[in-house]
Amino acid sequence: MSVRDLKEVCKTLHLAYIAERYEEIVFENKEQFLYDVLLTEVSSRQSAKVSRLIKKAKFRELKWLKDYEWNGQIHLPATTTKEEIYDLRFLHGKQNLLLLGSPGTGKTHLATALGLKACEEGFEVRFFRVADLVGQLEEVLKEGTLQRVKRQIDKCDLLILDELGYVPFQKQGSELLFHIIADCYEHKSVIVTSNLEFGQWNRVFGDNPLNFCFSGSLGTPCPYHCIHRRKLPAEKCSFFCET
Repeated sequence: MSVRDLKEVCKTLHLAYIAERYEEIVFENKEQFLYDVLLTEVSSRQSAKVSRLIKKAKFRELKWLKDYEWNGQIHLPATTTKEEIYDLRFLHGKQNLLLLGSPGTGKTHLATALGLKACEEGFEVRFFRVADLVGQLEEVLKEGTLQRVKRQIDKCDLLILDELGYVPFQKQGSELLFHIIADCYEHKSVIVTSNLEFGQWNRVFGDNPLNFCFSGSLGTPCPYHCIHRRKLPAEKCSFFCET
């Protein structure tokens, strides 16, 4: 049997990695070797899947939780812990995350890092700078392909909207963005970063009833973990929940 024959058999069985990596595996006995060969295929598939998910998410740059500065100056809402955020419990529960604060306080870093971890756990993520998304929505509306784009967004498990409020846009743009967020309600998780206090979001959405999306409806609990980060003189930051 030649290597070419082996590759053909692997191709028939849709085993994409065994033929390239089986020589790396130490042989001790038949059972161990077969198990390790199959385990190599599984782990290689998983790594390839994560790479595809990260590429598909379209992060502006890759930032990791291990590089995020989380110190004693950080305070979370009483109902939320750092471990819950890092474990993506909000994502598993289809809850959401608001990261509010001044420019340069690490909101995008944290949002991106959480998105990357979600990809590593097999979730589909989409990352948009809000101004770019609104521009895209306005363009596809003119082209008549808005529903196709909305279906693409609807397939993701986590939608990250970065820099809400940094760039103003017209009424049509705010309405399109509003409907994207409203469609996510109780179906997927959303992370929003913004330099605006939550009470100032009417600057972006006007009179749209956005509180429906962020405060729940008909008496349901607020589906957002609201975290506020402020830049302190010593470049340290505090988190606290807006009330």
